[in-house]
Amino acid sequence: MFLPAQYAWFEPVLIATIVVFIIDLIGNSIGFGNRFLSAIMSSIVFALVFGTLVYFGYGSVTMSVTTTPSTTAPAQMKK
Repeated sequence: MFLPAQYAWFEPVLIATIVVFIIDLIGNSIGFGNRFLSAIMSSIVFALVFGTLVYFGYGSVTMSVTTTPSTTAPAQMKK
């Protein structure tokens, strides 16, 4: 991890942005100057790369949330 702990959520976003940029460059080079064909090629290449990454479990984001019961929580107040 190359970012401070409070920006841990930003690292997968940054990596995904770089991956999508490279995929779009590949899709545009395959499209031969036609905008519609370039968009189709970019989406196909993205689907292939993203599907592969998800299938093999790369780029997963995990979070753990712990709660502490509070004696002053509104749901626990009795009228």
